[in-house]
Amino acid sequence: MLSHEHGISVSDPREILVDRELSWLAFNQRVLELAEDKSTPLLERCRFLAIFSSNLDDFYMIRVASLKRKLEIGITKTNTAGFTPSELMKELSAKTQELIDRKTKCFHDDIHLRLSKEGVNIVRWDELTEEERELATEIFNNQIFPVLTPLAIDPSHPFPYISGLSLNLAVVVKNPDTENELFARVKVPSNLPRFVVTTKEDDRRYIPLEQVITANVSELFPGMEVLNVYTFRVTRNADLELEEEESEDLLASMEQELLRRKFGPPVRLEIGVGMDLELLETLKDELSVKDEDISRYPEPLDLTGLNQIADIDRPELKFPAFRNQVAWDLRDVEPDSTDAFFEALKRREVILHHPYESFNSSVVRFVESAASDPKVLAIKQTLYRTSGDSPIVEALIEAAEAGKQVLAVIEIRARFDELANVRWARKLEDAGVHVVYGLVGFKTHSKLSLVVRQESGAIRRYVHMGTGNYNPKTARMYEDFGILSSDPILGDDVNKLFNQLSGFAPQTSFERLLVAPRTLRSGLLERIQREIDNKKVGKPALIRMKLNSIMDEEFIDLLYKASAAGVEVELVVRGICAIRAGVPGLSENIRVISILGRFLEHSRIFHFANAGDNELWIGSADLMHRNLDRRVESMVKINQTDHKRMLMRALDSYLAPTTSSWHMNASGSWDRITTSSTGEQLVDLHQQVINWYGARG
Repeated sequence: MLSHEHGISVSDPREILVDRELSWLAFNQRVLELAEDKSTPLLERCRFLAIFSSNLDDFYMIRVASLKRKLEIGITKTNTAGFTPSELMKELSAKTQELIDRKTKCFHDDIHLRLSKEGVNIVRWDELTEEERELATEIFNNQIFPVLTPLAIDPSHPFPYISGLSLNLAVVVKNPDTENELFARVKVPSNLPRFVVTTKEDDRRYIPLEQVITANVSELFPGMEVLNVYTFRVTRNADLELEEEESEDLLASMEQELLRRKFGPPVRLEIGVGMDLELLETLKDELSVKDEDISRYPEPLDLTGLNQIADIDRPELKFPAFRNQVAWDLRDVEPDSTDAFFEALKRREVILHHPYESFNSSVVRFVESAASDPKVLAIKQTLYRTSGDSPIVEALIEAAEAGKQVLAVIEIRARFDELANVRWARKLEDAGVHVVYGLVGFKTHSKLSLVVRQESGAIRRYVHMGTGNYNPKTARMYEDFGILSSDPILGDDVNKLFNQLSGFAPQTSFERLLVAPRTLRSGLLERIQREIDNKKVGKPALIRMKLNSIMDEEFIDLLYKASAAGVEVELVVRGICAIRAGVPGLSENIRVISILGRFLEHSRIFHFANAGDNELWIGSADLMHRNLDRRVESMVKINQTDHKRMLMRALDSYLAPTTSSWHMNASGSWDRITTSSTGEQLVDLHQQVINWYGARG
């Protein structure tokens, strides 16, 4: 709980903390602002609009669903930010509607029109030429019609199950013989392109898939008169409730829970404007949704489909192409020599910065080299999220089939990747890999890889630790740091941590690592307190952190104390931020900025001035309860002077007054700063770093 020492009454926690859900919506608003920004390349604006829409889906499936559960069971207690569930739901409803209105305006009044000027037309059926209608109808008959399943709703056909996030047509038909009006549901296939190409010309014209179905929907109801067709979309509760302690087989339990999640209760109903009120009442009754659960906006619904438009091959409408570099210390390594690769790691620790430096030529090569090297005896690997065609998983299978000892710690509870991870677990087990699921009650979020190699009669251990997932696809879009090392101390630490994950070793101690849930919280708190103590005796003191999220009250309280003691606290936070910056009497010395753009900022960096002997850490953890207390997380101390300089230079760039960013103000909201006080355009950080690595290369 936050202390009373700041001159602001704790009876009004809203002046001390920003609510988690409202802060998350503020983050998604920043994503939307990138879509609204006319200086962003046009197809990238489409991408940001799709990301915004997908983010909002996730928000409803998890966060709003959790809040609705609290309301249903009658919880009235205020949260740490001072909101009761009903107060918070009212705030969220108003804010989400405001964002949906902005999204709609951005698409219809701006992006849609600009696409047309560039020869990319998203059109309605009544805007098609006769030739285009013939082509669209042919596509309907040959590719769409065979996969459609109309479901009638009448006394002999109960209301069908509506899957979460599926786009649906509500079709009102009339029987000419009886004059009875009936209702049917047609699901828009999610495995077909969201937009249908209507012409083979260079200037592309697209029509939403649901409009092609609507125009030809009478083919599904021969002998009936189609009166009206409306689109709607349902979002369901997708939060998992897995009781590990009561589960004898975690993998089987997860498979059952994933099946159950498909049938979670609805939490949102999206409809196009103009839906028939009687039909809407039917949907509300059958889906058990209330008026406040309904989002109405002009079609097309579900703008996540704009990813298809963003993928169009029009380079002039996208961010300039860039080529990532091979990491500096790996450039002279022979491409096909595993010995040469491991020799490079023996010479010195290698720091990696993705996506500017290649993931495939460093991390993937590390695991693939270990799999094929006859000197390697064992590989141990954590997997939180990975790609569908993961070369790392294939390398682990190859290593196991070659007789190496292979351990994979798979987190099958990684949200929305559960099904993929269950499949990987089964595949790895079938190949003879030792698959474990970490510690009971804790998600394994650490990013670790350990290779044990026999060299001249001795055992040497090699390590990869990073801030990002072992996913080659997201490594091209996510900004992350990592290290490759043969440091014996770090190798021993990581070996102990894997033993903790696969066996029984609760009292393990580490030298270069801070590990949650045991030492990470206390270790970081001690270092913040050290900066406070140093400041009081006149020694250099500074705290800088780069995170995805910060909302742990114990850390926020201590950072407020650091600010009160005069310690400069600088935070770079991509997403949720519960701390308030620049509040008189509370946080004058705390500055919070956020950077979003071409790449998703994902790395975590902690920098403490440490009386002039700068101390830097990187790792997998954010300052949230779940990371610190309910996950296995790890942070590694950076020892090499040049690597420390590199990380400090990165933080300098984020926080520079010349860098375009969002700044949190004293009210807890965010201001986007893109020009200097003299009107000069500020620097786009991602392009600046691309240029720096390009010049270095």
